[in-house]
Amino acid sequence: MFDGIDGLKNLAAKAKDKAEDIAREHGDVLDSGLEKAGDLIDERTDGKYTDQIDTGVTKARQLVERLGRQAEPPKGT
Repeated sequence: MFDGIDGLKNLAAKAKDKAEDIAREHGDVLDSGLEKAGDLIDERTDGKYTDQIDTGVTKARQLVERLGRQAEPPKGT
């Protein structure tokens, strides 16, 4: 299935490209889902971990934003 390290590198590159495309095309949906998931987890833990949950949601949102920017075609094309 894999051609050693090169096969794994190619697979990882394809996965990254797909993640970038999804982040670019559906970033708003991902952002909303992350917020809802964070709120649900916070509710289920009775606010005990609010700061940690907020930090995790913020980092995940930043990752989605960064991936979406990387997938954008260069300006002027």
